[in-house]
Amino acid sequence: MDSRLSARSLETLLGPWRTREPAYEAIADSVRLLCLDNRIAPRTALPAERELATRLGVSRTTVAAAYRSLRDSGHIESLRGSGSVTLPLGGSAPGRFSADEGVIDLQQASPSAWPGLAGAYAEAAGRTASLVTRTGYDVVGRSGLREAIAAHYATRGLPTTSAQIMVTNGAQSAISLVASLFVSRGDRVVIETPTYPHAADAFRGCGARLVGVPVVSGHGWDLERADHAFRRAVPTAAYLMPDFQNPTGGSMSAAERVAFAEAARQVGATLIIDETTAELGIDRPETHPPFAATAAGVGGVSIVTIGSLGKTVWGGLRVGWIRAEIDTIRRLVAARTAFDLGTPEFEQAVAEQLFPQMPGILTQRSGLLREGRDAAVETLAERLPAWDVPRVHGGVSLWVGLGEPLSSSLVMTARRRGLLLSAGPRFAVDGGHERHIRIPFTVSRHTMERAVDILADAWADLAQGVPLEGVEPLSSVI
Repeated sequence: MDSRLSARSLETLLGPWRTREPAYEAIADSVRLLCLDNRIAPRTALPAERELATRLGVSRTTVAAAYRSLRDSGHIESLRGSGSVTLPLGGSAPGRFSADEGVIDLQQASPSAWPGLAGAYAEAAGRTASLVTRTGYDVVGRSGLREAIAAHYATRGLPTTSAQIMVTNGAQSAISLVASLFVSRGDRVVIETPTYPHAADAFRGCGARLVGVPVVSGHGWDLERADHAFRRAVPTAAYLMPDFQNPTGGSMSAAERVAFAEAARQVGATLIIDETTAELGIDRPETHPPFAATAAGVGGVSIVTIGSLGKTVWGGLRVGWIRAEIDTIRRLVAARTAFDLGTPEFEQAVAEQLFPQMPGILTQRSGLLREGRDAAVETLAERLPAWDVPRVHGGVSLWVGLGEPLSSSLVMTARRRGLLLSAGPRFAVDGGHERHIRIPFTVSRHTMERAVDILADAWADLAQGVPLEGVEPLSSVI
């Protein structure tokens, strides 16, 4: 057993758990989802029945029935004298789907590989003889790749030298490394809410105390709350995704970018800018240069930019990078060896030859994402007209308003029908977002239409109080 969850902590995680289902099953379903997306880790001891019943304002019999339902679905085990403990959910978990059952997986908001990628791999493979002459241990990155990344920034309006670039094993590796350098235990970090959950996990892993700034679909960033957060919390750092933010799809205006830069400058906070989705435009009326270029007029602010090929080319090509001042890159190089000893040479060689083709790659991605977005918007309007569906101009997902705090229940119901999604609370900093769900549009029109049909049927199930069954474990949220 690794940890113990108090009744108060579980109540916070459960959020607004009451649905049209019987109370015991509503509690059980909420705990299932917390286990499935790893917000409750395996081998965690749950609160005693009496303690949780008191906290939730229900009878002990209700909690006992909820725990019995969780035992029946294989999510917990109860041992005399040890209480109830969550179980690892592997391939034998009840309700696990197999790959050939036609399941639609929209947990990972990432397009399929760029069609020309196989050819790029084949071309790089023809040069492996020269690759293996290198040591393979390079914590900065191949010089040719760093030059290509720097040139790409310059093309986008941000003059950059290769000495300002470090190549990493994807964006998540970059986020974790930057967090370890700039954040110590107890430091406050300003972060958007909703936000990319793995980034929040990285900062929490460093002991950070997260301070949320709301992002509202169609309305942008709450600058008043942001100013208050910077002034009152005096954060060490702030993590922002200013272009096609994941999950809302919103983009900052030039004024919003300058406002955040000025707020950070006043308290000496480092801005950690995630631009992994920045070039996934579809029909945005205006384009912005990288955040660091827009904020250049705000002197004295420290900006670290993170990018990757995960969304633009393929999630399996684990190549990301950090752009920062040269002194910061040197500090990151010194810190990196505690994490890894460099990015694989072959993947870097593939990435290097992709940058000259980037205009064509981005055009193909824009067309793919347009098809998925339009299908999602049109089908949702037809099948679920009461939902609040934003119109986004790029990115990978819609942040859809449900009108009711039923996101977790909807996700569980949809899973029973073969559609895998992530509930709104997974993207929250301090709980909430049960009235929203992220719907990625990174699939074909046909698949998107099928997914919305399943959602509509699942929503109808909720309205009728259809009980849920055991479901498979969630994969990572991307």
